[in-house]
Amino acid sequence: MIRGRAVATAVLGAMALLGCLTPTAEAAQCGSTPAGFESWKREFGEEARAKGIGSTAISALMQTNYASATIAADRGQRSFSLSLDQFLAKRGATTIVARGRSLKQSQAALFASIQQRYGVPPGPLIAIWGMETGFGSQRGNQNMLSSIATLAYDCRRPEFFTDQLYAALKLVDRGVLSGSTRGSMHGEVGQTQFMPKNILAYGTGNLDVAANALNSTANFLKAHGWRAGAGYQPGEPNFAAIEAWNAAGVYQKAIALMGRQIDEGGGAAASR
Repeated sequence: MIRGRAVATAVLGAMALLGCLTPTAEAAQCGSTPAGFESWKREFGEEARAKGIGSTAISALMQTNYASATIAADRGQRSFSLSLDQFLAKRGATTIVARGRSLKQSQAALFASIQQRYGVPPGPLIAIWGMETGFGSQRGNQNMLSSIATLAYDCRRPEFFTDQLYAALKLVDRGVLSGSTRGSMHGEVGQTQFMPKNILAYGTGNLDVAANALNSTANFLKAHGWRAGAGYQPGEPNFAAIEAWNAAGVYQKAIALMGRQIDEGGGAAASR
């Protein structure tokens, strides 16, 4: 019996070794040119179907095209390397603050309800709204699904955008988004530019509607540690929530500065 168990163990070990040497199914392979996009799409579609993504979303994925403009934009994000003063000037901070102060007054009831629910004051929300889309005037005109699928295929950051693509496909299945939804270069949609994973986690209604987008943005900030009444400048408790919204340090500081100027009113707009 002891010898029999030893032989069985050896056989099982050999089988395990053979299993390690046998090729296994691999995830769809990334690429750096349009050449492999169509075959990648088919492979990814099969993987998505196996993970429960429905036929509506799979069909929408199959209709996507390689988004060359998205790749060019992804390679050319130079504004985040500017100094704070340069960044503020380039992004029109003076205009954002001036318009933001006006909106804070004209939409006072909306911002009061958001602050009561989430603890987030108007300033940073308005600053994000103005920075992201010029208060809804520049929401992008790229096919959302094509942009995200292209970035999931691209070898630069495939893991991040694969997660975003799965989230987008779930939203298409649910009817929240569609294969024709338009957005910005990286697939952001709505008045404050939400990525699909954040729509799933924090979205409250149609994000092309300003009130929904602002509530969703406050929901995001609260979920990332925003504390009612605490400061949100660099070094203060709520700055970490702004950091979670966008990874670029110059963007974070700009939102904090503009938000303070909008909340406080008066003073020279966008000057430190």
